[in-house]
Amino acid sequence: MSRMLSILGQIYGRIADLRNAFYDRGIFESFDLGARTISVGNITTGGTGKTPLVAYVAEILAERGEKVCVLTRGYGRKEPQKRVLVSDSNSVLAAPSQAGDEPYELARKLDGKAIIIADADRVSAAEWAKRKFGVTVFVLDDGFQHRKAKRDVDIVCIDATDPFGGGKMLPSGRLREPLSGLVRANVIVITRANLVSAEAISNLRSEISNWNRHAAVFEAENRIAAVRSIGEFHAKPQTTQRGDSKLKAFAFCGLGNPENFYEQLRRENLSVVGTKSFRDHHEYSHADIAVIEKLAREASAGIILTTAKDAVKLSNLKFEIPCFVVEIDVEIDKPDMFAELL
Repeated sequence: MSRMLSILGQIYGRIADLRNAFYDRGIFESFDLGARTISVGNITTGGTGKTPLVAYVAEILAERGEKVCVLTRGYGRKEPQKRVLVSDSNSVLAAPSQAGDEPYELARKLDGKAIIIADADRVSAAEWAKRKFGVTVFVLDDGFQHRKAKRDVDIVCIDATDPFGGGKMLPSGRLREPLSGLVRANVIVITRANLVSAEAISNLRSEISNWNRHAAVFEAENRIAAVRSIGEFHAKPQTTQRGDSKLKAFAFCGLGNPENFYEQLRRENLSVVGTKSFRDHHEYSHADIAVIEKLAREASAGIILTTAKDAVKLSNLKFEIPCFVVEIDVEIDKPDMFAELL
């Protein structure tokens, strides 16, 4: 089986290289979206801390007075070929099942700051958004491999805890294209830099330079911005709160890299006595909550913790043990320099 996966990975890599070569030579056409375009993406599958960075970029642009529109495919939504206006920047207009987990999470976080559109055809969505809303800047969510749309800045997130998915292509590893594709990046952000040693960061920087010497490289840390009760989270409170770190907590999530979430909690002195991981983009049921609470009781946990991405799909489910939502913000090591590159 491993040999078969390796062969499939080699085929996948060659196809990705051929596709990139066709775009580089103009055989496949890229389209100008009619406004400054900034892409935030990955070279691997799974969670790399991209969504907080997309929000961070959009907030910087909105603070400059730009009319910002985030274009996203909206992975995991019920009708993936349908265009959904998730937010018109004034209101969240779609449910998580219609929008997808990350677009809905972005719409909540960027309320009043950005238009959010979920559409597989981001070129067509951009044309519509520019005509309807007068957009001045587009942010492509998960756009590194979406070469149909031209971009002015290509930002690639690399997770410090698992930079290159074992160095193997899908399906035997997590690389979405060969590492040589990193040469296209203008900016590389090493995410979750606080979860590894300084030596690991230095080694990663050296490896990045083997593939791309011209990109500006930044280090980012995810920080807990707030811990809210799930009821307050869905009521959109205006005040920032922090939960009681002395209580024993049971944590659960459905992320591409769940261990990073649990380690984040531990590093910020939350007492995590047990965890339960679900597949990425998991749709929760009453049975799931029953399992989570059973495990929490067995671990003598007083509270349950989850992520904002998971919480958006829990609004109709009841908890007997108090459930809190951990909201994450990103911090960049050289924020002024990063902002200038946008």
